[in-house]
Amino acid sequence: MKPETLSFFEKVYEVAKQIPMGRVTSYGAIAKYLGATKSARMVGYAMNGSTGKEVPAHRVVNRLGLLTGKFHFEGSNHMQQLLESEGVSVKDNQVQDFETVFWDPSAEL
Repeated sequence: MKPETLSFFEKVYEVAKQIPMGRVTSYGAIAKYLGATKSARMVGYAMNGSTGKEVPAHRVVNRLGLLTGKFHFEGSNHMQQLLESEGVSVKDNQVQDFETVFWDPSAEL
């Protein structure tokens, strides 16, 4: 599919698929990259609907590094477990060293 024919959710998924293992980004960073700065919440909705689409939704957190999407994963700690299996440290539902593991699609893509 050509990029101009992709829906907003599909564009979000394409960006999320580029997040390197062991890194995280934010809903807002994806929205900004897509030219929809005020659409962070829509990015969150896209992540909620990404089940079965091979999208690493666990790598998308809020602007403070909080695991706000964790309730959309099976089990209460699954999002944290996925991140920790990739080497991302999480404490009290927040990514540690957030600035270090943060991946900015605007700078990378």
